[in-house]
Amino acid sequence: MPESEKFASLRRVRRVWAVAAIHGEAARLAALHDELARRLASGDRLIYLGNYLGRGREILATIDELLRFRRWAIARPLAFASDVVHLRGCQEEMWQKLLQLQFAVNPREVFDWMLAQGVDATLAAYGGNLNRGMAAARDGARAITRWTAELRQAIAARPGHQSLMSALRRAAFTEGGELLFVHAGLDPARPLAAQSDTLWWGSPAFATLDGAYEGFRLVVRGFDRTHAGLRGETPIVRTRHTLTIDGGCGFGGRLAAACISRAGDIADQIIV
Repeated sequence: MPESEKFASLRRVRRVWAVAAIHGEAARLAALHDELARRLASGDRLIYLGNYLGRGREILATIDELLRFRRWAIARPLAFASDVVHLRGCQEEMWQKLLQLQFAVNPREVFDWMLAQGVDATLAAYGGNLNRGMAAARDGARAITRWTAELRQAIAARPGHQSLMSALRRAAFTEGGELLFVHAGLDPARPLAAQSDTLWWGSPAFATLDGAYEGFRLVVRGFDRTHAGLRGETPIVRTRHTLTIDGGCGFGGRLAAACISRAGDIADQIIV
């Protein structure tokens, strides 16, 4: 995969609005967008940090709302399509793996693990039959292929959904190298080009990052598996070199977005 398809470069940046994991809470996303529409300024860029799917009951409406606001954002004067970026989260990674379940060595074990991580909400949203999926995972590759083909048809029937899923990036950064945006974390011992599942599932080492990773002033993530923001007073947790934006949306908490300057300062925030 070409680097340009893995990573997004945010160009001519003044500030970056970063939106935390959503988990199918379309109403909160719409409320955040209403407020963001009043605050988004010329030179601002917008990045969603993954986990649009999973957990919540309004997954299809969430994707529709992402598409709606993207159309509005890039239709503004002097705006470009590259001004809005969507990262791949662990829910989107699982969903893509589910659509390729026929290639798994142990499909039933993989399917059971995905269900425990919340993929059943996305499956139900697209009309997938859980019992048929479990039976297909037991019966082998041919049965799984027929079942996943039905899921693909259901996605294709929703305008824009497949296009959005195909455009997801692993990470994004400002072209000057000041800010790096990821979904759940990274492995500080590996260069960005060599990061793999840690981007989606996180690493305890992220919280102890004690230096500028590959020269970036700040590494920003939108999903914390420990939900520290849900337990604390604020959904935005800052260390010298990291910023976590996660209010526990989808887990009983709120949806948050932070506006970050190229210097790494928090210029504004929205919490709904």
